[in-house]
Amino acid sequence: MSTTGNILVVDDDAAIRTVLVQALRREGHRVTAAATLAELDVQLAIAAPDVLVTDVVLPDGNGIDHLARILAERPDMPVIVLSARNTLTTAVRANEAGAYEYLPKPFDLDVLARAVQGALARSTSLPAEPLGEEDRTLPLIGRSPAMQDVYRVIARVVGNDLTVLISGESGTGKELVARAIHDLGPRRRCPFLAINMAAIPRELIEAELFGHERGAFTGAAQRTAGRFEQAAGGTLFLDEIGDMPMEAQTRLLRVLQSGEFTTVGGARTIRADVRIVAATNKDLHQAVVEGRFREDLFYRLNVVPIALPALRARRQDIPLLARHFLDRAAEAGLPRKQLDGDAMTLLETQDWPGNVRELENAMRRMAVLSRDDRISAADLGWMVGAAGGSSLPVDPGLETAVRARLDQLAREQPHALEDGTLYDRIIGEVERPLITALLARHGQNQLRAARALGINRNTLRKRLDELGIEAGRSIASEEG
Repeated sequence: MSTTGNILVVDDDAAIRTVLVQALRREGHRVTAAATLAELDVQLAIAAPDVLVTDVVLPDGNGIDHLARILAERPDMPVIVLSARNTLTTAVRANEAGAYEYLPKPFDLDVLARAVQGALARSTSLPAEPLGEEDRTLPLIGRSPAMQDVYRVIARVVGNDLTVLISGESGTGKELVARAIHDLGPRRRCPFLAINMAAIPRELIEAELFGHERGAFTGAAQRTAGRFEQAAGGTLFLDEIGDMPMEAQTRLLRVLQSGEFTTVGGARTIRADVRIVAATNKDLHQAVVEGRFREDLFYRLNVVPIALPALRARRQDIPLLARHFLDRAAEAGLPRKQLDGDAMTLLETQDWPGNVRELENAMRRMAVLSRDDRISAADLGWMVGAAGGSSLPVDPGLETAVRARLDQLAREQPHALEDGTLYDRIIGEVERPLITALLARHGQNQLRAARALGINRNTLRKRLDELGIEAGRSIASEEG
């Protein structure tokens, strides 16, 4: 059952303010609005709102900076922060300032409605101690919806010691996420140590993790502290955890359960004062089913899961990343280069099986090899196997999917391969996910999706009706 309440909306954009007010009133709420922090303060006193919905960048100040004072006076009032400056820093600062929720623009109005409902159901919202820094330079870059989800999870876990399991393909930035969790948390002044389970001989993993005493095994000439001791007070990042041998898994499980360990060959119990962040590019669920990974250890590690998207799943971040990597290359002493429009478009069409790491390497290569200051599509011809990049290879995954669909039809509906409807059938099956994905990519903006498809908006609307696709409502705004 829905709960209605008194909502205060603060945004300096009159159009967005109007849309938010109307949408929340349709949900049955009483809504007042303000355009500045000064008006916000007045409405707090007059309207006594149950929930505050505020933008970050306002004409007379920063909404997040204003939160500490607001929540000191109204600790019972949940605050939902909206921002077009949708970076990890914004999400973390909003969370640490005491915000109940952070929504990056553009967002679906249905998402806002659910956030307001959740806020009304919450009795208190206590502020956390802010970071005390106006800005942070972090290696995580991206404004896509997929990365916003990652940022929001990071923002919620930085202030506690919950164990985190990061999953994702190689090159997606799993260690960068682990470092961000450490650097933004209360353990940031203590060590961050990373250990790759796949790079250590099986017989040495326990000694590497827990240390060993003198004489514990052949070649152990002196006592050596393991990573758990070396990272005391800080964070231990266990990369490629899926490659850990079963016997080491058993010992790690005991440490996670008891919070204590002993060195190899030792008898003294040592307190394990570390936060554990693990990562894998394997399917640990399947490894558990196959008996290659302990189920109890999996659940101990998977307290807070973070799934990193592949670069092909967030293509809109490629321009940001590419420019960033070219800037970094220049800072490292390589020639400063820029990408022209055709080159950027070509980058966005690639699947990048090596993900962000592959893109970074490509940009460093082009900083060295491109003769001109501006990198052209012709310079990137090596990526598609043709000078100038004028023709792209068929995506092997898509080709495999089409072949599999034809095989399925041959088994289940053999007449479909002969009755002259095959072309329309397959095109129709591809068209629906294509349109749905494009709408999601463009924040449900039908005009931009139509332009991307090369059709007019009326044609798109007709296809939406014919395919039974419901385009969600959204707010698209400029920075603010």
